[in-house]
Amino acid sequence: MTELVPPPSTSGKGLLDRVEDALLPLINLVFLLLMFFIVAGQLTEQPLPELPGSTRSEQEQAPEADLIVTANGQWQVRGATLTETSLLPELPEPDAENPLKIAADQTLSMADLEHLLQLLEKGGYTEVLLLTEPEA
Repeated sequence: MTELVPPPSTSGKGLLDRVEDALLPLINLVFLLLMFFIVAGQLTEQPLPELPGSTRSEQEQAPEADLIVTANGQWQVRGATLTETSLLPELPEPDAENPLKIAADQTLSMADLEHLLQLLEKGGYTEVLLLTEPEA
């Protein structure tokens, strides 16, 4: 009677030699990954950013807004309510390194915000920061 399945070819190697041959690529891969993470971990010397929910120091203060937009769409600079024609002269000069900080009420409509941003763009402002408050 003949066998249906031929015996596995061992090519003259013992079981231990075959296991070592199979583990060698895995060992190489683990070594390369280890080297990658060692090198990648030392590329930057900048400290890690603060995680959300971490305690803030008491010396830190929220940034002050250059422009406040109320819920009903009024624009305020240093406490004074301004119109479309008087807004741009009261704002600081456009500066790419110090963007204009805008604090808008969370109920402000997108149309009102878009109108304001178009007005600011016409006035030369290319960089603006929209300040938000985290939900408690």
